[in-house]
Amino acid sequence: MNRTFRRLLALSIMFMTACTPVPQSNLGPTLPTRTMGLTTGLADALPPMRSFAGSRVTTPTRSNREIGKDFMDLAFRMESGRAVARLTRFEAPISVRVTGDLPPSLTPDLRALLGRLRNEAGIDIFMTGAESASITVEAIPRSVLNAAVPRAACFVVPRVSSWDEFKAVRRTPTVDWTTLQRRDRAAVFVPSDVAPQEIRDCLHEELAQALGPLNDLYRLSDSVFNDDNIHAVLTSFDMLILRAYYDPALRNGMSRGEVAARLGPVLSRLNPAGDTRSARPQNDTSRDWINNIETALTAGSSATRRRSAALQAVSMAGAMNWNGPRDGFAHYAFGRLNVGYDSDIALASFREAINIYNRSPETRLHAAHVSVQLAAFALSAGDGQAVLNLVEGALPVAAAHENAALLATLMMFKAEALDMLGRDAQAQLVRMDSLGWARYGFGDDRNVRARLREIASLNPLKGI
Repeated sequence: MNRTFRRLLALSIMFMTACTPVPQSNLGPTLPTRTMGLTTGLADALPPMRSFAGSRVTTPTRSNREIGKDFMDLAFRMESGRAVARLTRFEAPISVRVTGDLPPSLTPDLRALLGRLRNEAGIDIFMTGAESASITVEAIPRSVLNAAVPRAACFVVPRVSSWDEFKAVRRTPTVDWTTLQRRDRAAVFVPSDVAPQEIRDCLHEELAQALGPLNDLYRLSDSVFNDDNIHAVLTSFDMLILRAYYDPALRNGMSRGEVAARLGPVLSRLNPAGDTRSARPQNDTSRDWINNIETALTAGSSATRRRSAALQAVSMAGAMNWNGPRDGFAHYAFGRLNVGYDSDIALASFREAINIYNRSPETRLHAAHVSVQLAAFALSAGDGQAVLNLVEGALPVAAAHENAALLATLMMFKAEALDMLGRDAQAQLVRMDSLGWARYGFGDDRNVRARLREIASLNPLKGI
């Protein structure tokens, strides 16, 4: 393997670990989780950390018929495939407290999230210092969290309010969501010593699952309720699902049939534009496809087996005539597993993935992630203009979806491309601007500098 492709492999692996599913068997009773991201651990005179304002993240509105099916599949099934017999939710008002080893970014990001939940989902939710809070967010060191639940970045459990409580009942029906009649208490466990973005992403996904749906669906292109981890923060689709979940027409204990009978009018009232859109054919994601994706993206299997599983996922997606997030993601995964092994297959897979994603505005963020991989190939080939062409369209998408790690990485590629084209002053401005976002996205200054070095090492003019 030559030097260039070792560097490409390192970059690809860093992005691959952001999308690693967690086998549910590690959790005892099935617990909703966010899979572990790539960021971990900042030093000298880097610019101040930048962060987003927590504003509305808008994704395309689809047909209410589609959204209704999504709601039912999200609300009445667990990630493992187990059925959920009844709708459960908290009764308002809902209080949230924080405890543990709190990093500086956690409380401001949580306040911004609760503001969005109030304004966009219409949920009566607020922060409190009381131990009797409905939901407790506890920050603990990653090593402690992973000792109990390997490879989970964070997770949420019912009927407990602390880490000690969870440890005492973790393998009992107490923390089995399917046994609930209603939700009274829940705890969200997040790592305290990782990048601010990873903590924020955990808050968004796990708090949403504490409040509402417990499932993830690979077919969703516009939601955090998807194990591909493409979306970092709650989208307008997610807020609509949560608003419907807490609509007065629904109540605790309703069966699937009872909710289905009332959901249509609820969505018509909350999303009238969705009644005018045509519903596209949908089919469920087979367990075989999910198992192949999990094998492909989870460490533990051999490289050969992981590539074979990804290829199987590509073949199955083609056989099912999928054309969207699942098909594109299978090609994306297959490409990443071939970086450093067969660069021609990797490049062809990334090109196919971005072609699929570019067919719909719903998957613009997905395309932005693939642009990073293609930019790595273009930079290593010395094609600065191709790098610029790839990243310029992706930059506003990353910013709109509040993904600082992706935004900073794209800006670093842009800086290298500008250097390559002899536009040194502009390159330095872009590179400096990237660092503030990188501090939020990657955390420790050492990680920021490592990412800079990795991308600079792909520039053949620098000979790093």
